[in-house]
Amino acid sequence: MRGADYLIKTLKRHQVETVFGYPGGAIMPIYDALLGSGIKHVLCRHEQGAVFAADGYARASARLGVCMATSGPGATNLVTGIANAYMDSVPLLTITGQVNSQLIGTDAFQEVDTYGLSLPIVKHSYLVQRIEDLPRMLNEAIQLAQHGRPGPVLVDIAKDVQLAELPAASLAYSQQLDTQLKAHSTSELPAESIESASLLLSQSSRPLVYAGGGVGLAQSCGELKQLVDEFKLPTVTTLKGIGAIPSDHSYNLGMLGMHGTKTANNAVQACDLLLVVGARLDDRATGNLQLFAPDAKVIHIDCDRAEINKLRQTDVSLVGSMSTVLRQLHQHTLPRFQHHNAHQWRYQCLQDKARLAARYDAPFTSIYAPALLHRLSCLSSGSNTFISCDVGQHQMWVAQHMQFHAPHHHLSSGGLGAMGYGLPAAIGAKLAQPECTVINVSGDGSIMMNIQELATLKRYNIDVKILLLDNQRLGMVRQWQSLFFDKRFSEIDLSDNPDFCRLAQAFEVPSLSINKAEEVEHALQTFLNTKGSFLLHVAIDPDDNVWPLVPPGKSNSDYIEEIKT
Repeated sequence: MRGADYLIKTLKRHQVETVFGYPGGAIMPIYDALLGSGIKHVLCRHEQGAVFAADGYARASARLGVCMATSGPGATNLVTGIANAYMDSVPLLTITGQVNSQLIGTDAFQEVDTYGLSLPIVKHSYLVQRIEDLPRMLNEAIQLAQHGRPGPVLVDIAKDVQLAELPAASLAYSQQLDTQLKAHSTSELPAESIESASLLLSQSSRPLVYAGGGVGLAQSCGELKQLVDEFKLPTVTTLKGIGAIPSDHSYNLGMLGMHGTKTANNAVQACDLLLVVGARLDDRATGNLQLFAPDAKVIHIDCDRAEINKLRQTDVSLVGSMSTVLRQLHQHTLPRFQHHNAHQWRYQCLQDKARLAARYDAPFTSIYAPALLHRLSCLSSGSNTFISCDVGQHQMWVAQHMQFHAPHHHLSSGGLGAMGYGLPAAIGAKLAQPECTVINVSGDGSIMMNIQELATLKRYNIDVKILLLDNQRLGMVRQWQSLFFDKRFSEIDLSDNPDFCRLAQAFEVPSLSINKAEEVEHALQTFLNTKGSFLLHVAIDPDDNVWPLVPPGKSNSDYIEEIKT
């Protein structure tokens, strides 16, 4: 068979049902092989839309996301989405076409060194220049993307390889590969490490769990919740860790970090033991690392040894399967915990949580975005709702004021912070979870980054709800310029935005626009209950800010509370 036909058959063998992409000259043989294959191809209207959609599909389904594009500009348009998947550890297979192998290095039409461009932002990258190498490279790529710490893998395939006939010997080799790769993924955890961690946890008087995105990636939320429930451990989460334990869990103190809750940041700074579970101590979470959790010993659990001691020296590290580690830690600690003396600490954390809880009862006549999002969460929360965020103030408001019961229900560009992520990711999530409600929460800056994907909604009749918070500003940039640049506002004015409702109408998406608090309840009911896609345009005050805020370079305890700017 041709290399292109082998690629499609291999995707089917690995249960890939949906791919996202945009065709072009150097990948045309693969698109030819797609015809009649049974794999659903979703034609997005920009390669960045395709890779973000594959990312959203992967996050919402815990399966491999697949996208493809042609050489040159097709490949370069994927780069931001690949970097996004790399930063957030999303299992993604990216397939790009390349010019004929004999033309590589000649500056041929639409030739770009895709392999070289991708190296810093992938788990691994392949350039296939011989048909004999395709089975090994493709099967390795599919396995690498999903095993261990997930991430994107790129396979760049020369056009002549796609057209070449595959030798039988290469085909036979590929069928043995899955077992060989899985054999390398097991590792033993030293018993003394579990014992040391158990001892530290049982002796601590102010223990705190710091849960990150790795909990959801490892599908270990149940084991973490059991540990938290059994030992009554106050818990904080990162942006990607939201939902690792339910938002309404009594011991969940909320998100920590730059825009974290005051309760969470206070607890981090006061704890004497930090149990870091699947988190990488990102700067947006820790603030000034030298001042972060100053009195705490650290137990760090992760599947990636490279994260251990990368930023904070640990007292005990537990590297391995997270579910296994959490179960072992629970079993070893349980006999010791009957004499645990953290009652006052728990009481203090819960009192803090109640005292500092957000309020939504201010008598505003304009629309207060946190109150609107909190109400939306009350109306839509549950196992059947996915929220896909763009990046900006609305992203932080969602993290602060909406409730999530599982990490994969909260799709957000965490590490890269890529505007334009939300709409295509929502499309991917809806195709992965067709029976669920998928809501894209966006801002007027972010929505314009990939607005063309409204055409994808229309073409495939995809039911995605779009909540657009419009302050006619690049809100987060404006907030920082107001606070840290003496109100010298530079290039943040978006007052010439289009009429978003008329724009939605052009794509046959029904819409509604509101600007008063009294309109919110009816609008949200219409938004959620209208069949099919819907855009709710919400005008908000351009001076509204996200609070609290930890200024750059400061300790998490030095947060700024609400001030008028």
